[in-house]
Amino acid sequence: MTDDNSLFSRIDELVAEEHELRTKHAGGKINDADEHARLRALEVELDQCWDLLRQRRAKREFGENPDSAQPRSADTVEGYLN
Repeated sequence: MTDDNSLFSRIDELVAEEHELRTKHAGGKINDADEHARLRALEVELDQCWDLLRQRRAKREFGENPDSAQPRSADTVEGYLN
């Protein structure tokens, strides 16, 4: 089961990793391709976390069990804007 606090913790971890990645790239410790690939993966996982959090909030707002919210695939979450 994923609760809101664990989602926020995971989001914080992903954001921290993103900052660390950008710092390493700026310092020449990783190349452009590696940075871009990992940043893309981080963005997708962040989108999935935020989506699940929104689902949980919506379920709670409408009197449903937030624990019944399920993570959606990367294709589904990333397809929202396309």
